[in-house]
Amino acid sequence: MKHNFIFHLGRFITWIRQVFSKPENMRMYWKETMRQMNDIGIGSLIIVILISTFMGAVMAVQISYQLGGQLIPKYYVGYLVRDITIIELAPTITCLVLAGKVGSNMAAEIGGMRQKEHIDAMEIMGVNTSAFLVMPKIFAAVCVVPLLVAVAALVSIGGAFAASVPTGLFTAAEYVEGIRSFFEPYNVFMMFFKSVVFGFILSAISCYQGYFVTGGSIELGKASTTAVVMSNIAILIADYFIAVLLTQ
Repeated sequence: MKHNFIFHLGRFITWIRQVFSKPENMRMYWKETMRQMNDIGIGSLIIVILISTFMGAVMAVQISYQLGGQLIPKYYVGYLVRDITIIELAPTITCLVLAGKVGSNMAAEIGGMRQKEHIDAMEIMGVNTSAFLVMPKIFAAVCVVPLLVAVAALVSIGGAFAASVPTGLFTAAEYVEGIRSFFEPYNVFMMFFKSVVFGFILSAISCYQGYFVTGGSIELGKASTTAVVMSNIAILIADYFIAVLLTQ
């Protein structure tokens, strides 16, 4: 298993250099990047909004329950919801979900082209398939994922308000006071930094799994599953190291 990991790591590093080589036709790369941005952004918007709404709602209810009966002011609920969402939940949970939706789709798309020998045909024509097929996907993910994370953060904070204020857990004034209290702009930088790194991870690993798939439909299914699992593991590991690096 150790040797298998070293083999894939070495091949990934060698392959990623080919991915970021100079494009042959900038116009085609631009069109493909725009298409991928639309697929990743618009295609994932509904699921991101849905998950973020309930994520914020559950967080507000749970925090209110934990602080109930204590001497901590109620406006702290808004403060905690805001910071937990911005620093951790919005970038991490959103990217874990996108790894399952977007990552598996990338692996299946490129893997299907490999199995149908489309990639081989393009290489015979002299096309750098690593760059042409993968670079637009990575650029699109790095650009669009931070936008989806920002939407997730805003919707999560709004979901916490919608689930708590009408039910009387705290007043709107208390929640708004908490949202505006002790705000650190650096936390927003952390959120976007994480989302850029996670966007690269989920797209690069998923494309790698699809690009080097071998065999038939069973192997393609395994490659899509492996892409999701490995992306999630890499995102969680990167989340820890980024937290250690940026909070020192």
